[in-house]
Amino acid sequence: MRIGLLTEGGYPYAVGESGVWCERLVRGLGQHRFDLYAVGRPSAAGASLPLPPNARLVRAADPEGASGNLLERAALGTARAARRAYGRRDRRRFTEAYERLATGLCAEAAEGTGGARGVSTAGAGGSGAADMGEPGGATAFAEGLYALAELARERGGLPGALRSDDAVRALEAACRAPGARRGAAAAGLPDHLAFAEHLEGVLRPLSLDWYEEDALGAADLCHAAAGGTTALPGLLAGHFFGTPLLVTEYGVQLRAHYLSAAGADRSAPLRTLLAALHGRLAAEVYRQAALLTPGNAHTRRWQERCGADRDRVRTVHPGMAADRFDGVGEDEESGDPATLVWVGRAEPAKDLVALLHAFAEIRTRQPDARLRIVTVPVRDPGAEPYLAQCRALAAQLFPDEAAGAHAVGENPVSFEELGGPEAPTLEDTYASGAVVVLSSVVEGFPAGLVEAMFCARATVSTDVGAVVEIIGGTGLVVPPRNPRALADACLALLRDPERRYRLGAAARARALELFTVEQNLAAFRGIYLELLSHAPVRHRPGDGALFAHPAEAHVPGSWTPRAVTAGTGAPDA
Repeated sequence: MRIGLLTEGGYPYAVGESGVWCERLVRGLGQHRFDLYAVGRPSAAGASLPLPPNARLVRAADPEGASGNLLERAALGTARAARRAYGRRDRRRFTEAYERLATGLCAEAAEGTGGARGVSTAGAGGSGAADMGEPGGATAFAEGLYALAELARERGGLPGALRSDDAVRALEAACRAPGARRGAAAAGLPDHLAFAEHLEGVLRPLSLDWYEEDALGAADLCHAAAGGTTALPGLLAGHFFGTPLLVTEYGVQLRAHYLSAAGADRSAPLRTLLAALHGRLAAEVYRQAALLTPGNAHTRRWQERCGADRDRVRTVHPGMAADRFDGVGEDEESGDPATLVWVGRAEPAKDLVALLHAFAEIRTRQPDARLRIVTVPVRDPGAEPYLAQCRALAAQLFPDEAAGAHAVGENPVSFEELGGPEAPTLEDTYASGAVVVLSSVVEGFPAGLVEAMFCARATVSTDVGAVVEIIGGTGLVVPPRNPRALADACLALLRDPERRYRLGAAARARALELFTVEQNLAAFRGIYLELLSHAPVRHRPGDGALFAHPAEAHVPGSWTPRAVTAGTGAPDA
């Protein structure tokens, strides 16, 4: 089977957890051929990971900037350049398509009808609900999107047109039309210009040279490793060629947009337009996808609230390497019985302040308790100020203690960095304590919790994101922003070693059953075959007769003789 893999973050370039997941998928499903389409900014060094024999990098593009792999015909241009690029007829086609898309974005949301009902933009500083609107608005957006894609494919992209005077005037008219969202109607010229620039970046994949018979047109299946802009080329491949689209989301991009602090300085009308854009795009991707595979029920609920058909949504938990934690998980006696461990990124969403106040309560009731805060190195400039604030609070709550008048004091709370001398590896970090704590107020799928379960550690977590789904009944869960409840749960486990061991063993068994790389690969192995078996047969020159090979012939096995699979083009068959 030939898979067009749309990768987030620019895999095979060495960046992020998404690249790790794609690497495991490609290498684990060696019987399939993977054509990689990298959507995202490559690493600064430009170095890429070595690809296995069944994979090749077909295209790469950076929607956020002027990448050398992006077609020159899609480069930014002035309004005058856009006018020169199109004749009068094509300019009229562009204007009509853009007007249709803008009308769909600005259409007033209708309570109780399609879209992301009840999903609020308050987390993003928005005003009101980010409902995707009535079906007419979603239809207008989709019609405008595909009309722009067809024009870009026929005329070699949209050079400068998306930021031209025609585009800004069409957007302004849509914002001021009867029935437009109240937030959009209040937008001024600076908002229109800023939104047009953002929209140009989001729609830049329309101008790529990926929609040809020898590119995405040759794929049996498009698999997007994220939603939003990453899935947009797969959406267009389905429109042009009927290629089935599989979308895997371990973190919902629409949710990330709502929670992002990057747009805090934007005006309310601009935030309304941006929320509408990302909401409409997410809803269209979910509507057209043959199957959605969220990584957890929390993500699944977001997708369904955004209009996804629950019959086409199937939870596939992310696979994580468990073997590195085997040594810890098999040693029940490891770890200081009075030590709590926290591991993660130092950011306000992790609520270390509440954890420190909870630990103050713990210390009053168990004076020998200790807390290790182990931070993961990040490049976020906001991490250091928050970490400094937490250090200052710890120094205030827990003055350095000394055994005698001539001894050096020591704080019961230690701040360490992963990879340092005190915490060289994750295994060592989890093995050092008896209980692992998660104190977050916002989470998606907390991978650190799964790592602690692989290490057979009892856990105390706040009830956020996918925590309850991950833990099941193998750990204690408390409300977020409640230091007293967090302290009570930690003390209950610190004082009951038998219960700790019992919960830790159950946690490890659950993690090995649900969250390993092997179960993830097995799920996608079956999904690929299922989607291909239901996809319409497309005849290509040189393929031979229609229905000459059954869907099963694409996957090697006892039912696929080598002579048959050799004709399918499968690399290892």
